[in-house]
Amino acid sequence: MSKVEKINYELEKNLEVISQLDGFVNHAVENVLVDPEECWQPTDFLPDMSQPDAFDELKKLQERSANIPDTVITSLVGNMITEEALPSYQTYFNLLEGINVEGSLLSNSGWVKWSKAWTAEENRHGDLLNKYLYLSGRCDMKKVEQTIHRLIYNGFDPRSEGDPYQAIIYTSFQERATKISHVNTGKLADKAGDDVLSRICKTIAGDEARHEKAYKSFMSQIFEIDPNGAILAFEKMMRKQIVMPAVLMGTGGSNPSLFDQFSAITQKIGVYTGWDYAKIIDHLVKLWDIENLTGLNGMAAKAQDYLANLSDRYMRVADRMKAPEEVSLAWLK
Repeated sequence: MSKVEKINYELEKNLEVISQLDGFVNHAVENVLVDPEECWQPTDFLPDMSQPDAFDELKKLQERSANIPDTVITSLVGNMITEEALPSYQTYFNLLEGINVEGSLLSNSGWVKWSKAWTAEENRHGDLLNKYLYLSGRCDMKKVEQTIHRLIYNGFDPRSEGDPYQAIIYTSFQERATKISHVNTGKLADKAGDDVLSRICKTIAGDEARHEKAYKSFMSQIFEIDPNGAILAFEKMMRKQIVMPAVLMGTGGSNPSLFDQFSAITQKIGVYTGWDYAKIIDHLVKLWDIENLTGLNGMAAKAQDYLANLSDRYMRVADRMKAPEEVSLAWLK
């Protein structure tokens, strides 16, 4: 059998498992995600410009944000830009094999309803951070807007090969990563005296935690039904390494190293580090009980050995990494 036929066979089997989970995912839409009428919205955290005291509240916001270090503001901008690329993420999810079989965003499929409801919740994050940064006066918003435009223009490729298993591994990892990033940014905002921004970041992190839990539960179901396929997908994504959603933010623009500069800042100030990457791998390996899976075929058993030691390898790499002495600050006035 040719390699191409093997890949097709593996995908066909994965699609069958994905279709079995449609009801489980539909239940998550109803019970994990929040109805738009009940969800928090960006205006809950920002000055109400229709009120007489709007400019007093705006002045307070700017006074609080004035004390936030430039590195934290730059990191916050990068987080916001990542959140603003939602059109790419919904498109990506609906292009996965077996997710949107009808090719319609009006489908009653649990997977399609999830893709819409999940990205609708995520959309509030970019809206809120964008408005906060605009009102703060701390950023060159034209440059910020150009970066958002560039990132959506460039698209998004997490290298999951159209495989829904690999995609759910990716989202399980990535939702946890964004949760960590927002939590740590909130702590730095709190330290700088901006209690409102701290609450904003922690609220967004709460959303990411709910989404993370859902994606991990989807993958747990896949591990129960198809442990060989699940562990091979996990290994594939880890060997390729998880690329961040905003990795293409500078590609084709006047500053192609923009993402590297953003990453250096998050590493330097502790918003998202090499240690965090290693700890997420460790968390997922333990959550899905990788080391204790039994009855695996030969390839899956090799994947098990690889994954069991992977977090330790990344932790050693993180221990050797040095925080950059100097970082370039983008997007600031």
